[in-house]
Amino acid sequence: MTPEQIQRMHEVVEHLSAYAEHLEKGWKVETTDGEVKLVMMSPNLPHSTNVDVFRSQITQQTPGISAINDTDMADPATGLEKVPDLMAFVTADVDPQAESIDPRAVLLVVEIVSKSNPKNDLVTKLADYPRMGIPLYVVVDPRDATIAVHSEPKDGPDGLKYRSSIPYAFGDTVPAGKWSFDTSELVRYK
Repeated sequence: MTPEQIQRMHEVVEHLSAYAEHLEKGWKVETTDGEVKLVMMSPNLPHSTNVDVFRSQITQQTPGISAINDTDMADPATGLEKVPDLMAFVTADVDPQAESIDPRAVLLVVEIVSKSNPKNDLVTKLADYPRMGIPLYVVVDPRDATIAVHSEPKDGPDGLKYRSSIPYAFGDTVPAGKWSFDTSELVRYK
């Protein structure tokens, strides 16, 4: 995308984001390859519980690292905008008054696969996060009790992709960068 197209997309996102704030159930705006999507944020209890399992372990294991959820992340280089379930970054590296987080400051993103739209986490974000500079992408799938740790974004013939993808199951100890996650408390969907 050209800088002008990125700027125009950003303007559309700002307009839709202002509109989304007035809707019920917490709508957010995300972008992918020139598409702007209005997505409903309505996590259920298993989803929120799983986010909390990762958030608490990140903050316990790494002082000085913030772990926040459902916050806008906007990449000025690609024009992509996402709202991760959870992201971790060095607290001092991010302006607490910024409208969104620059993904180049993010150390880790955790997504809990949605029952209603699994493709967003398993396909779309798997393609977009390495392009945004996210070094570690952890995908938790409560539908089948699996976890995948994607790392080592590398440029290749098909563009920037994660070179490493390691599968785990709920209950495993999952290493991801500087963290080691105990997943025994993760909750499956019914």
